[in-house]
Amino acid sequence: MSFIGLYRKTAKNLLKLFAPLIKNDRLFVTVMYKLRTGRSLDLDNPLTFNEKLQWLKIYNRHDRQTSIVDKLAVKDIVGKAIGQQYIIPTIASWASVSDVDFDALPDRFVIKTSHGWGGKGVVICKDKSQFDRTKALKVIGRSMKKRNYAKLREWPYKNIRPAVLVEEYIGTDVEPVPTDYKFFCFNGRAEYVMVCRGRIPGKDKPRYYFFDRDWNFKPFNKVDAETPHDFTLPKPARIDEMFDIADRLCKGEPHVRVDLYYVNDKIYFGEITYFNASGYDNDISEETDRYFGSLLTLPSPSYKP
Repeated sequence: MSFIGLYRKTAKNLLKLFAPLIKNDRLFVTVMYKLRTGRSLDLDNPLTFNEKLQWLKIYNRHDRQTSIVDKLAVKDIVGKAIGQQYIIPTIASWASVSDVDFDALPDRFVIKTSHGWGGKGVVICKDKSQFDRTKALKVIGRSMKKRNYAKLREWPYKNIRPAVLVEEYIGTDVEPVPTDYKFFCFNGRAEYVMVCRGRIPGKDKPRYYFFDRDWNFKPFNKVDAETPHDFTLPKPARIDEMFDIADRLCKGEPHVRVDLYYVNDKIYFGEITYFNASGYDNDISEETDRYFGSLLTLPSPSYKP
């Protein structure tokens, strides 16, 4: 690692350490953006996708956002909007880790926290007889104590009341964590889907592939610079319906990412995210960053810091 890289990493960690003491959100995201991307952030004239996500963190705040990112509360909202058939059933929920009762759970399940992000605080149980309860409680316990807001300034997470929830297991023996279809929505329309394959909680990073609404591959990620333009993946039989669901769930939003699963010809809602990669996405190319930025029309500020 170069001296500059080491300096940025050290400064970033120090900034995260003292994040709760820094009350000026605009100052915080400006400094953090520079340390994480190496680029200056212009909040007065944001142009790229990542820049505009930072602007939205500061100036676009609505009470509804907290319920949308709450993995427990959002199920009722989305169920009413598109139908309960798309919602992964909740088996149980508890306000505290000490309340978790594994004996009351089925042989297979997924346990997570309501305020987790980036796959954090998720444990999959495929066979309760082989399940390490102690390890699971440690993962869930750590997640319950963590807060997203101070270090990332994603305001919707600030007032979530953390909870533990257990969902039905929808994975398969071949794919314990189903392929994740992440729909990038701009100004009320899902324009592209990013297919996430090979995700295993706590393991290596999965591989991401972008496709448009006609299932044409788009080399939006840096690693795809040399990928043949005719590359493809199996097209879900109900992909048009999935785009329609994303369209319905993103109405009224300048940008959200709607995550869905497609398993055994069934569509399941995953989550809605306001800030993809928290606005620090170094995986997409600079051209993509500018292009996505051109698709995102910023609203009038709803909050004055």
